Amino acid sequence: MNKQRASRLAVHVALILYTLLALGPVLLILINSFKSRRAIFNSPLSLPIGKSFSLVGYNSVLAKSDFGLYFVNSLTVTVASLALVLFFGAMSAWALTEYRFRGNAFVGLFMAIGIMVPIRLGSVSILKMMVGLGLVNTLTALVLVYTAMGLPLAIFILAEFIQQVPRDLRDAARCDGVSEYRIFYAIILPLIRPALATVAVFTMVPIWNDLWFPLILAPGRDTQTVTLGVQQFIGQYVTDWNAVLASLSLAIAPILVLYLLFSRSLVRGLTAGAVK
Repeated sequence: MNKQRASRLAVHVALILYTLLALGPVLLILINSFKSRRAIFNSPLSLPIGKSFSLVGYNSVLAKSDFGLYFVNSLTVTVASLALVLFFGAMSAWALTEYRFRGNAFVGLFMAIGIMVPIRLGSVSILKMMVGLGLVNTLTALVLVYTAMGLPLAIFILAEFIQQVPRDLRDAARCDGVSEYRIFYAIILPLIRPALATVAVFTMVPIWNDLWFPLILAPGRDTQTVTLGVQQFIGQYVTDWNAVLASLSLAIAPILVLYLLFSRSLVRGLTAGAVK
């Protein structure tokens, strides 16, 4: 009994330390975003109290940049990409899991390769493709790239969950004359909601935080995302750290809210199947 308590205590201590390690940089950014420039460098670990408190960073972000436009662009790209990844990922996982056809194994292997090979290796080809399609400096280009980037992992995760759905439910529905589309939308999707939440979290964070593809495909003023818009405060010789930290804090907020909304389903999705 003592060994079990000791092992549980060790696990909790390790998890607490990891949580502090993960949240430390986020809290440091939030705290220093409310400080003056001198306080940031003199006492970066102290709370913004008294003379150190300042909103100059937020004033600079809101007054000197189109942060609202950048935020809307990032939100549009993230939501559209996430919706397409979940929709097509769930349908593809259902097709690969439920139906056996010639090339089924090849398609599954092709999707697995998409997980292992970084999409950034094809940046030159992707740029040429978008130039040919006339989609450079458009949010559509980013949505297409992020959808392609998120689909392999989404299909892999959702296929594993769909396999755990009892076949008797599907067979019983077919015996009652229910169409395949109705089975998918009325039976499969409600049962794999934890998996959908897991895929949503793992998909939206890289999309929201990405700088590479916005810099290559949509560097125009009207199509810049939050991560790209922050770069205007970083110069070769002078950097407005108050504005940088303030903009990063504003960019972190939506991700934290969405994570809190999906956290329960995320935990359920990660632990599903661990206990039979």
